Amino acid sequence: MKIAIVASLLASASAFSIKQAAQGAATIGAAAVIASQPVFAADVAAGEQVFNANCAACHAGGQNVIMPEKTLEKEALEQYLAGGRNEKAVISQVTNGKNAMPAFGGRLADDEIANVAAYVISSSEAGWE
Repeated sequence: MKIAIVASLLASASAFSIKQAAQGAATIGAAAVIASQPVFAADVAAGEQVFNANCAACHAGGQNVIMPEKTLEKEALEQYLAGGRNEKAVISQVTNGKNAMPAFGGRLADDEIANVAAYVISSSEAGWE
């Protein structure tokens, strides 16, 4: 299929330069690779459930009962979270733990951790209630 697409692009090279056709083929090839990869969209509502069952004992309302300055609020996440305030950094923290926080990798599935990360980032953006 890719060969047919590339051939089609090259056949229309009269309208495009060879460089433009090659760039188009590369774009199509990259799109095919991306389309074949599974996409996991984090579920904030599911993350809230996992958070309430596993994290709220120490982090109720986005707070931190062990280290009060290291909350889950936007400013604290930006300041204290290794990697900054983003889902990838939260996933790393939840998976591996740090200091008094235990590691949840192995206890929670990867999708549950991703959902928690989405919930934490979403809640920090909206302001914890």
